[in-house]
Amino acid sequence: MEKLQELQNEIICAICRGYFSEPVTITCGHSFCRACLSWSWRVGPTAFSCPECRQVPQVRELPVVNDCLAQLTDLSRELCSLLLQSAEGQRQCVRHKKALKLFCEDDQIPICVRCSQSPEHGAHKLSPVEEAAHNCKKKLQHLWNHVGKHLEEAQKLLTQEERSAVDWDWVITGEYNRLHHFLMEEESQCLERMRQEERARQDRLSQHMQTLQDLMQELQEAGHQPNVELLQEVKQLLGRSGSVLSQRAKAIIPELREYHIPGMIEMLSHFKVDITMVPTSVSPFLTVSEDKKSVKAREGWKLETKHPEDTVCHYVFAEQAFSSGRQYWEVDVTQLPQWILGIHTPYLRRKRGRNVDSCTSTFLLCCVKKEEDYYLQTHPGSLDHRVKGPVLRVGVYLEHNPGTLVFYNVLQRTLIYRFYPILFTAPVTPIFCPGPPLPGIKSGPMTLCPVDSHLCACCYSRL
Repeated sequence: MEKLQELQNEIICAICRGYFSEPVTITCGHSFCRACLSWSWRVGPTAFSCPECRQVPQVRELPVVNDCLAQLTDLSRELCSLLLQSAEGQRQCVRHKKALKLFCEDDQIPICVRCSQSPEHGAHKLSPVEEAAHNCKKKLQHLWNHVGKHLEEAQKLLTQEERSAVDWDWVITGEYNRLHHFLMEEESQCLERMRQEERARQDRLSQHMQTLQDLMQELQEAGHQPNVELLQEVKQLLGRSGSVLSQRAKAIIPELREYHIPGMIEMLSHFKVDITMVPTSVSPFLTVSEDKKSVKAREGWKLETKHPEDTVCHYVFAEQAFSSGRQYWEVDVTQLPQWILGIHTPYLRRKRGRNVDSCTSTFLLCCVKKEEDYYLQTHPGSLDHRVKGPVLRVGVYLEHNPGTLVFYNVLQRTLIYRFYPILFTAPVTPIFCPGPPLPGIKSGPMTLCPVDSHLCACCYSRL
């Protein structure tokens, strides 16, 4: 058997591990199938090198078929087949203990002569094992060549993809650099507008102060005039005083600035979370819908304090609490003249020098209507600004670390206010308050917008 194994090794191709087919021998002395060597030289790591010893022959062309080796292969293959058939206990039928000399093409199994005479294989197509094995190896060789061609095609496609990836990497990087440049220009222009508006506001305040000083001077001088002269000018003086004082609100009360940040709302949409409200409210003045997506104020609720943070019993909490990551949700407040949105956390660390205090905290954005004007206020915080009109949809962005809470006017695509930094040490829960309602004004629900909602052209027609 050892000699048989040595003989087989001499007629087997080192590439396909099968008997030689059109064997060729290169200058280093190693032999291969002609098709195997051709394929190896096309896709190998080193062009024209020997697949076995890696030597590069001087003549870089496929050699002619080695006829002697081809004849030796045929003779050796037949000899090996005969030796295998005559080997003790080699390939015997389990049922009849006879040599497996036939191959059933229908069942694709080798059988003995007695099996071929049984009704089980009587009508089947049979062939000698040697012939069946030879045909099978030809099929395998053909399949191997076919797979090799596919591998070669895949290698070419991979090379093309690698070149394409390098090109796209350069293109995409350039586009992001262009976007960064555009955003930097927008930032610069926005900051310049802020400075101009700040200077304009300071100029208005200075002019208003000068007008008040002139009015005070005029009133003081009028008080020292003779009675008749005073009475003759008092009508104009009182009218002028009323006009000056009526300008106080425009001059003193700040108006919330609107600064559009391109692409911010679209970017935040990647962090949208599905939020639902706790269905059972602790307040008798609030009703949560069956789908837990909206809350509405009941009749009988009246504002009894000027500080919204003191009306915590009239809040509805979200069922979800967040202790990490980034979250974004939007709330429709179109049908509400007054509302409160924010977050609640059980414990908050506040640094005071070297000491750290723990307390229960809420961070709120409140909309308050006074006469015909709307005001946005924060608690805590310094925001108490008039807005041009009601805010219809509010976006809330929460980032646990670093602690950040930001409110956006979604339809206007503008920033309202940002709390930062907040040192959260416990889960954060969104809270909602659809009120308090105003006398004589019918309020609707405060509704959580669906996660998959998108603004369309009709949304902007309402602005």
